[in-house]
Amino acid sequence: MAEIAIVMGSESDRSVMEGASRVLDEAGLGYDTMVLSAHRTPDKLRMYVETLEERGVRVVIAGAGWAAHLAGFIASYTSLPVIGVPISSSPLKGLDALLSTVQMPPGMPVATVAVDCAQNAAWLAIRILALWDPQLALFLRKRLQG
Repeated sequence: MAEIAIVMGSESDRSVMEGASRVLDEAGLGYDTMVLSAHRTPDKLRMYVETLEERGVRVVIAGAGWAAHLAGFIASYTSLPVIGVPISSSPLKGLDALLSTVQMPPGMPVATVAVDCAQNAAWLAIRILALWDPQLALFLRKRLQG
């Protein structure tokens, strides 16, 4: 079962988002990976997001570059925690993506990690899930102790 969904706005974002996959593999967590754009395929993305909870997903990691609104779009269609990963694919080297991801209106939170830091998005997702999963909590403690 995939407890985490990794969504990216473009296939070109995959190399950054693989950082999240590596961390989740290390933790032994199942995840879905999808390429869906809030701008190019909004209807498909909305339909995908609206089925996340019924499929057992508990956290979403969303990565996109330019002035993308992927994480915010996803957050507007689910009550699941959404973690945004701004990607440095634009001439502004990710600053536009960072601002688009972090500056959400009140009531529409998106947790945001550093530009190109999908690994930290995965670690945050693990910390969220570890609140209810003693095995993950143990994994985190061992990892933090080195």
